[in-house]
Amino acid sequence: MSGLEIERKFLVKKGGAYKRSAFSSSHIQQGYIPADGATVRIRVRDDKAFLTIKSRSNNGGLSRYEFEKEITLDEARHLLQLCRGGVIDKHRYLVQSGDHVFEVDEFHGNNDGLVMAEVELRNETENYEKPDFLGPEVTGDPHFYNSNMLANPYSAWKALVPEEYR
Repeated sequence: MSGLEIERKFLVKKGGAYKRSAFSSSHIQQGYIPADGATVRIRVRDDKAFLTIKSRSNNGGLSRYEFEKEITLDEARHLLQLCRGGVIDKHRYLVQSGDHVFEVDEFHGNNDGLVMAEVELRNETENYEKPDFLGPEVTGDPHFYNSNMLANPYSAWKALVPEEYR
């Protein structure tokens, strides 16, 4: 897959309503290979693996170019050894809301307690139905970039997040 990625990110209210609404879930581990001007991610999602390259984001973090290619699990295991700062560990829940699917990530390890949702859009002004569990939008806030959470984990700054989302 290649093209422009347009997404919005949100905090998720405590209580687990997203889990009860999910039609699918998976376990994800991902790491980042150092690169200037781009984010290079290696991801293992259940029994599949992917190499993803993303450009710097535009429009306050709303959009950026993305290239993604499926790779073998063996290739991913070798590439994960090149990643700096460890691996992000999370469970992802897919929740249908109107015509869109929200990806809700529940983080583990040093990011334990953080739950965020993303929705991908076809254009920057596209309307979407917000599920009841969505909280404030955090699109463009570098704290919530997975690539930043290895060096600056949620455990170090969770006091900045309102109590109802911790």
